[in-house]
Formats: sequence, C-alpha cells, structure tokens
Amino acid sequence: MRQLGLETEVVDRAAWDNTVKRCREVGALLPTFAELADPAAIPAERRAALAAVDPDAADPANLFRVHWYNDRSRTGLAPVPEHLVLPASLTGVAAPIVVLLGDRFPMIAAHKVLAAYGCLAPRLVTGQFDPTRHRALWPSTGNYCRGGVAISRILGCHGVAILPSGMSAERFAWLERWVAAPEDIVRTPGSESNVKEIYDACAELARDPANVVFNQFCEFGNYLAHYLCTGAALAHVAAALTARRSDLHPFAFVAATGSAGTLAAGDYLKERFGTRTVAVEALECPTLLYNGFGEHNIQGIGDKHVPLIHNVMATDAVAAVSDRSTDALGLLFHHEAGRRYLAGRRGVPAGVIGELAALGLSSLCNVLAAIKTARWFDLGPDQAVLTVATDGAAMYGSEWPRIERRDFPGGFDEVAAGEVWGAHLAAVATDHFLELGRRERERIFNLGYYTWVEQQGVPTAEFTARRSPGYWERLRAYLPVWDERIRELDRQVAGR
Repeated sequence: MRQLGLETEVVDRAAWDNTVKRCREVGALLPTFAELADPAAIPAERRAALAAVDPDAADPANLFRVHWYNDRSRTGLAPVPEHLVLPASLTGVAAPIVVLLGDRFPMIAAHKVLAAYGCLAPRLVTGQFDPTRHRALWPSTGNYCRGGVAISRILGCHGVAILPSGMSAERFAWLERWVAAPEDIVRTPGSESNVKEIYDACAELARDPANVVFNQFCEFGNYLAHYLCTGAALAHVAAALTARRSDLHPFAFVAATGSAGTLAAGDYLKERFGTRTVAVEALECPTLLYNGFGEHNIQGIGDKHVPLIHNVMATDAVAAVSDRSTDALGLLFHHEAGRRYLAGRRGVPAGVIGELAALGLSSLCNVLAAIKTARWFDLGPDQAVLTVATDGAAMYGSEWPRIERRDFPGGFDEVAAGEVWGAHLAAVATDHFLELGRRERERIFNLGYYTWVEQQGVPTAEFTARRSPGYWERLRAYLPVWDERIRELDRQVAGR
C-alpha cells in the first residue's frame, strides 16, 4: 500500500520531524481535506490574512486557496463555487451544461494543484517524504506537474516536473519561473499521448532513492482529494441551481479520463443524486472505447492506458471527442471574430462569452462530451449535465495562431466562425459514445492489467480488488485519518 501512498501511521519519525522543521522554516501550515472541501471551516483569521496574499505568489498561505470556492479575482471566497451554465444558444441542446471553473485555483490557475496537494500532504504527514533529503517527481501530460512544482516550492520541497516536450509553450514558460534549476524540467519524447515515455523516465530516476515519484495515475490521494473536494463543490453547485429551479436535477457527470482523479467526483455525485458518470477520451486515441491508440492535441487528458485510480466498474459510459473539434472551438471561443459571431449570429449572452476564456483545450473536450451525453440520452431542460473546466485559455495562447495557420490559412473571420460552429457544435452527434454494461466495464478494467501489474509491479491481488465497490468505499476512511495527522503536524509547527 505504501507504493500507492496509502499510509495512516507515521512510518519514519525522522522524516516527520524534518517536515515539522521545514514547515516552520517556510512558515507553512497545512489545510485539512475537510477545510478544502468547505473553506468556511478554515479559521476566520487565516481567511482574513489571505486578502493581502497574491494568489500567484509562491506563498505558503496559498495552500488555503487550493479549493473550488475562490472568486473570479482569486482573492476572496465565492458563496457557491464559480461555474458557467452554457445555454442552448451555444450548445444546441436543451439540457443545461454546467461547468465548474478550474482557473480560479491559485498559482497555476488549474485544478490540478488540488491533486498535487492531495498526493504530497498525506506523504508528508505520515513520514513517507522527507523534504530535507527527497526530491518530488511529478509526471504529467498537463497541469499536474505545475501543481506539484508549486506545492513543492511553497512547502520547501525540491520538485521536478516530468512532461512531454510537445506540450504548450506556456506550460514550459511557467515551469521555468518556478523550478529551482533548469534540470528540474525533464522533457520526455512525444506529446499528449506519450504516457509510457513518462513512466520510463520516472523508472530511471527512481533508481536514486532520493527521488520519490508522485504518479498521479496511481496515487489514491489524487482520487480522494477529488472525491471529497471536487465532488462536494459540484454537489453545492447542483443544490444552488435546484434552489433556483426546483424542477432541475443533475443527470450526469462528464470528465476526461486524464489521471482519472477528477472522475472520482462522479462517485460522490452518484451516491447523492444517482447521476451517471461518463469518461471521455480523444477520438484520435480511443483506448477505453476501442482498445485503440494514437496521437492528439487535447492537452491534459492522457491516454493509452487505464489509470489505476479509475473506478471503472462505476463508470456508466465512454465518449470520444476529436482534437479537431477542440482545436476549432479554441479558435471560435478565443478569437475576436469568433466571439462577434457568437454574440451577433447565435445570440449567446455577453456574460457567457466573457467567461469563455476559462475554457482551455481539455475543458472544451469536456463541454463537447457533455453535449454528446445530452444528445445520447435525449435530455430535456430539467436535466443538467455537470462537468469541469480543468484550466483556461491562458495555457494555450501559442496554440491558437498555430491552429489558425493550419486550418484557416486565409485568416479566421466570421465566415470561418460560422463554419466552425456548424461543424463542431451544431453537428455534435451521438457517434463514438458507448453505454457500459458489465461486459464492457470488465473489458476496460482488464486493459489496466498490462500497465499496472506487468509494467509497474502492482500486486495482482491489489489490482483485482478494485473491481469491488467496497474497495473504493473503504478508501474514504483515509481522509479523516489524514486530516488528524495534518492537525497534529500543524500543532507541532505552531509550537502548540
């Protein structure tokens, strides 16, 4: 279980003592998972002190902003997690598409900073990671390595980002500002789909006992942080919408597979609302859907394998979205000509258009899959589809000119915008969508064997135990134990 980050006792008292000392040195206290799920539980004086802290600063106080309740400025608390309700004038479906906005998170303006904290904090408070002698390795195809580097830096840990060389220029520019040295950015071959190459780099680096790999695809802290924090945030949004419209109820939760951490929120919602969970992948690399492989540009969703922390047997459907659609919608939503078209010809409200900057490539993938879900189930205006915007357009500024040159060499104007809307929004269909029965769930579950048992050395018994709903329910018992460990560490840091 230690391989998977699952410990409840302090396994190395010296490492724990060193964590206390390092937290004192950098002035860091750790928030509990309960506080991140409900920031109103954070002590009032700590919330008040945050007002003077830049949300993008390498300041330990920003740990208490690693939640879904930051307002648009990211300096105050929103009463309900910030979200966008996409209207039929944009989506073409009657069902409201409700998008939780991840660009409100601190430091990286993406929700992966929550996953990074969910992986590092339990290892710190159980003595599995010693900030004075270990390096934290953060393998990623998207924002997780940025979140890991940010959390590492503000806690006085040495963080190393491992990601494909083909990711957006903005990711690397951010990392160059935050890492301790250039060699702390490890570029692996390929792009979004090349997860195996990342694993190979981690295996090589892990030969050094000073390196600790925080593999988001198998770290159950990732699953548990999203189960509690993202799940509770989505449930709060659903309750707020229902309070305004008593006939409205959540029907499904849709999220790209990625590391499968975000999909954990689907388990939370299913237990409370009976919602369906839809996992999404790139059509160009349809691993879950067709046992397929390939390359694509939906940066941040990962593929070619089934993450260990994906609760496959609780997944109700799989959908695939083409990167040609996400690329095209990136232009439509973020180009001035596209925004004029949406306002003038489609009648999309100005308030919605003003928030489209909160949708990056993987976010657009989630939106398209949510529309596909609404069409597949023929949902009406009283049935909401919930999803998340993992990050915003800020991470893809260099992508839009490249896409425009490739697809619209004559320039992107309102005529081109109309073509994109017709081809990639109005024409969203129910192809490449599969409802999962028992046999299909078993097929997808079994695909994970080759990565986790054969390649990564997870014991077969541990791998197969994940078929049972009880396995995932028992995991949740770690959260209150970790919270008590966090409180114990904070008391020691504060000298109480």
